[in-house]
Amino acid sequence: MNAQAANAAPATLSVDYVAPVHLPALLADDHVLAIFGFQAGNGAPPTDDPRYLQVGLQADGTPMLEVWRSRYPVSTGRDANGVAWASDGALMFGALQVDEASHGDIIGASEHAYAQVLTAPAAHGYPHLLRIWNYMDAITEGEGDDERYRRFCVGRARGMGTINTGTLPAATAIGRVDGVRVLQIYWLAARTPGMPLENPRQVSAYRYPRQYGPQSPSFARAMLGAPGSTLPLLLSGTASVVGHATLHGDSTHRQLQETFANFEALINAARVHSPALPPHFGAGSRLKVYVDDAAEIAAVRQALATHLPADVPYIVLHATVCRHDLRVEIDGVHGA
Repeated sequence: MNAQAANAAPATLSVDYVAPVHLPALLADDHVLAIFGFQAGNGAPPTDDPRYLQVGLQADGTPMLEVWRSRYPVSTGRDANGVAWASDGALMFGALQVDEASHGDIIGASEHAYAQVLTAPAAHGYPHLLRIWNYMDAITEGEGDDERYRRFCVGRARGMGTINTGTLPAATAIGRVDGVRVLQIYWLAARTPGMPLENPRQVSAYRYPRQYGPQSPSFARAMLGAPGSTLPLLLSGTASVVGHATLHGDSTHRQLQETFANFEALINAARVHSPALPPHFGAGSRLKVYVDDAAEIAAVRQALATHLPADVPYIVLHATVCRHDLRVEIDGVHGA
């Protein structure tokens, strides 16, 4: 099916985790939209294919690739502004890596990056951002408004300019732990808009009070695909936050309990609009679990076994969560 025909058909996406040994076969498959490897540090990626991004986070256990597949053949390229992309006529994967020093600091880097994030998908004919991931070094370094995450939020808002909060994409912002000051951003965009969702247990991130910084975060809690699409529910980074406050800052186990309570509320909110969505995580779910303290990874894995059915694939990553008192965060997809 060519891109024009794909554009007339519903968007479709599947997400899976596979062993790196399959990378050559994946790169030879023109229905693969994106591939992500997880390896902290400056090691050279195994390929320069625009569909491959080596994320600067360290995976725990057996290395795995995250793979996005489409129903339609995929075209790829790299733009002069540094954006790597792949598209299938209905969806676009894009990625951008910005050296902070080249733009002064994290504010300048994020402002520059988000100006590209808004313009590049539209230029390719995919003007509707559905989901964005942001990975940066030392996300909680600095005190008060000098904290790097707060400064990132300032730069992101400057790059985005005036935007309708009802169209904000789902998102994750997580800290690299490798000391590499390169802001990595990747996204999923579409020709048709999705439906942003909020969690009834939480204050919308874009309405956080001033205590969290001069610029509130700019994202929705989840995103449903357009009617007729076969996209999974795209889940933002979710943690032990109720209202706008962190709960259980002294207990990773209790934070996990609260995180899964938030997922339950979010899935229920999604099912109001999409009743066929499974009410609980299962074989159609894929999760990434970000753990702040590497020493707690084994305990987190043990706790996950009590919250998740055995048929839910997930990846555990050592990463810094965007608040000092958050010990774990989870994102992913659910119910393709």
